[in-house]
Amino acid sequence: MHALDWLVLLGTLAAIVGYGVYKTRRKAAGELLSGSKDVSLWTIGLGIMATQASAITFLSTPGQAYAEDMGFIQFYFGLPLAVILVSAFFVPAYRKMSAVTAYQFLEQRFDRKTRLFTAALFLMSRGLAAGITIFAPAIVLSAALGLSLNLMIIIIGLIVVFYTVSGGSAAVAVTQKWQMLTILGGMGIAAYLLVDKIPVSMPEAYEIAGRMGKLNIINTSLDPGTRYTLWSGLAGGLFLSLSYLGTDQSQVQRYLGAENISNSRFGLLFNGVFKVPMQFSILMIGVLLFVFYQFTQPPIFFNESEVKRAPLEVQAELADLQRFHENSFAAKREALLIGDWAAVNAYKETLALVREQYMDLLEEHVPNFQRKDTDYVFISFVLNFLPKGLVGLLLAVIISAAMSSTAGEVSALATTTYVDYYTVFKGDAHNSKVVIRWLTFLWGIAAIGVALAAPLYENLIQLVNVLGSLFYGTILGIFLVALFIKPIGGKAILMAGSVGQLVVFFCHYLNTVEVISLGYLWYNVIGSVTVVTMALAFHFWFRKDVVYG
Repeated sequence: MHALDWLVLLGTLAAIVGYGVYKTRRKAAGELLSGSKDVSLWTIGLGIMATQASAITFLSTPGQAYAEDMGFIQFYFGLPLAVILVSAFFVPAYRKMSAVTAYQFLEQRFDRKTRLFTAALFLMSRGLAAGITIFAPAIVLSAALGLSLNLMIIIIGLIVVFYTVSGGSAAVAVTQKWQMLTILGGMGIAAYLLVDKIPVSMPEAYEIAGRMGKLNIINTSLDPGTRYTLWSGLAGGLFLSLSYLGTDQSQVQRYLGAENISNSRFGLLFNGVFKVPMQFSILMIGVLLFVFYQFTQPPIFFNESEVKRAPLEVQAELADLQRFHENSFAAKREALLIGDWAAVNAYKETLALVREQYMDLLEEHVPNFQRKDTDYVFISFVLNFLPKGLVGLLLAVIISAAMSSTAGEVSALATTTYVDYYTVFKGDAHNSKVVIRWLTFLWGIAAIGVALAAPLYENLIQLVNVLGSLFYGTILGIFLVALFIKPIGGKAILMAGSVGQLVVFFCHYLNTVEVISLGYLWYNVIGSVTVVTMALAFHFWFRKDVVYG
């Protein structure tokens, strides 16, 4: 990477971190937990989006559209309705009692055991997720920059720990605005340059993408094993978004930090309006990457660091496959330019077969070979085709996304630990700022530890897609009962929550061993419905014991 790119990369990150530390250097303990109440509407709205938009979003989403189609957008179809419901019911309940965390509301509504149980579910799920949001981009960036994976993890993690410990939730809030603006600006520049490099007009580009199946958006399949469909997006996506926006402290503390209820609702509605178009635009970048690589020779395998690990004795065979791939690609490009779609499709199958042979050869000779390379599609374009300086900016975009989401999670973990455990058992100590900062530091180090351990487990990258759904359904079910079914008490809901969590874990186990085929979005529906149903059942059972016992 050129010296100018390093200058832009380091300068951008230093400016964001320095701004956050400077603006929050004298914050009170309460602002470390919930942020300053004088933040602008745009800071709240952008902060909510930035907490959700991890680096995985900007690395994986274009690659997913490149490899498959636009169907992932269905994941977000339930989000707008969820935003309205959270604004109408969850926000007033929290602000009425001046809550710092969502789980304080549960003690007031049920009892302390329910509060601690639900907060524990959040800490487990978000504690692991914080590590994954560091680990996933570190894999790609370490390969792209030629740095050690562990070094990349530590660099990203320590930057996050530094400014989050310094300013807590307040630092996260003020830096996320600039991180999100950097992200949106960088992705916009990448899209513009990508369009400029495609040698056909945009109508022709979209025609090519459509003919090759990349513009498929809606899937009406009723197969529950299909991951992204209209129905899983509307139902499972609604439940997931309700739980994430309404009960996940990393989101809740963003809008509870607003000055009043109107500002809280504005932040949520801002997210509901702009989140889906943003994700659609990122997917469209993946489609444009696909069209670009119909005219520009792509790598057979995008993760070049894996290819470099191949032993010398197979390099000649890999080179033969590379030459055959290049010749077939040139023939396909000529057929595409003259509109011979029969030849295009024939060469497309040939290229796919060569790619499979190439990966099979690598898998045979490279220990622990990772076949998935879609996360490297966008970063490969950035490193190989963007001008000097802009490469550094786009890398800053990716690291900023990792920092913003991880910082929001670490801050939320520290806040929940302090408010829902420390103050409950120890009381509000005089040195609360010290305690809050120590908790933030410890959760940051824990996130780095999870990220460093991640290579020991094969399924952590996949887990980032299912982890939230393993817990969110149960948590949402507890909050739905709290808000809408007033007669149910703490004993019934605690038992129902335990049953609901076990049911979700059991479904995931059956899915893992392929006894059933179920898209992970449905876990949210199953968990919520189980908790509500069992809470009603336990409530009437206990009431029967009282009446007839």
